[in-house]
Amino acid sequence: MPVTVLVGMQWGDEGKGKIVDLICDKSDIVARYQGGANAGHTVVVNGKKFVLHLIPSGILRPGKACIIGSGVVVDPESLFLEIEQLKAGNIEVGGRLVISPRAHCILPVHKVMDKANENSKGQTKIGTTGKGIGPTYADKTKRIGIPMFYLYDEKKLKHAIGQLIDMKNCLFENYYHSEKLNAQKVFEEVLALGPKLAPYIGDTRQLLRDGVNAGKNILCEGAQGTMLDLDHGTYPYVTSSYTASGGACVGLGIAPNKIDKVIGVIKAYTTRVGEGPFPTELKDEVGSQIQEEGNEFGATTGRPRRCGWFDGVVARYATEINGVNEIALTKMDVLDKMKSLHVCIAYKVGGKTVERITDDVSILERAVPVYREFEGWQAQTAGVTDYAKLPDKAKRYIDFLEKQSEAPITIVSTGQGREATIVKGK
Repeated sequence: MPVTVLVGMQWGDEGKGKIVDLICDKSDIVARYQGGANAGHTVVVNGKKFVLHLIPSGILRPGKACIIGSGVVVDPESLFLEIEQLKAGNIEVGGRLVISPRAHCILPVHKVMDKANENSKGQTKIGTTGKGIGPTYADKTKRIGIPMFYLYDEKKLKHAIGQLIDMKNCLFENYYHSEKLNAQKVFEEVLALGPKLAPYIGDTRQLLRDGVNAGKNILCEGAQGTMLDLDHGTYPYVTSSYTASGGACVGLGIAPNKIDKVIGVIKAYTTRVGEGPFPTELKDEVGSQIQEEGNEFGATTGRPRRCGWFDGVVARYATEINGVNEIALTKMDVLDKMKSLHVCIAYKVGGKTVERITDDVSILERAVPVYREFEGWQAQTAGVTDYAKLPDKAKRYIDFLEKQSEAPITIVSTGQGREATIVKGK
């Protein structure tokens, strides 16, 4: 059962794009299972940087089939821009990218709703990217969304658009006090997308089923991270989809018993974007140093990421929730200049020591980190490709993170490029 799921173990931005690009060399199919264009996977190939938001990172490897599953919400505008970026970089997309007809479309109205809703919350805002992700998923669950297969049926599409715009206009007029939309105009705009999207839409579930039955290597790629999962993250400061490894089964239609391995991706420190609890956050010059050294600014929005120490409690939780078999540790080189490092091993909550995150996720809002301090190695790890050549203090740090995470670290990333990687045991 050569099906692997790759999942973020923190609040996203763990460097999954590079790891997908690295390990998909041995994959036949790379499939994205959730999220939308709020994800930003940055991959550097031969010195050229590609920032992908929807298309799986496997597209950068020649001959790999790439799938966007039914669990993804697709912004056609963003998709077409990505395709053009890839073509400009001499990356072939035609015949390799297949989108599920069940995947829902993000429309301009969803982006307007997203921003209006966020602005209306004032101090209680969540910190969304304004990309229309949440409203699209909300419409999907309300059965008023626009899946790709509606684009084939003009009558069905017109009825669905009319129903959708009627409901949105009621909100625009009476709640947001903003200008109403013209349903006919929206219908014509969406209808025009059909011919452009048609070459990329196909039966993704059959593709995956046939691939599994033929023993092909399939890599399921997630966006964001475990702590942003709709059910298992820091609700309500979460995304609108299932980021955990189980989301691959839901968003792609792969049975759970076909999953062979789960690889978790985690940074050597912690970051998060937007609002919400972050126990190990550093609001001082150390946090600023990590932010600068790690270039911690969103690939999609450019927003600065909040930075903090590695959180072992979060790592253990992610290992449990996802069934992580092995870990890819990223951005080790960002810590090269640090004189000392800290790792959170537990929380103090109401006078009690807590080593595990329970279903009462509100403990993260009250948690005071318990730290273990380490001497920094203050030597270059950037570009190192042999584990034996890492500084001893860096090795001790990695060994401790491995114990805290309760899963073996098999890959260590020491830079943005493909070549700046250590595969332990090789």
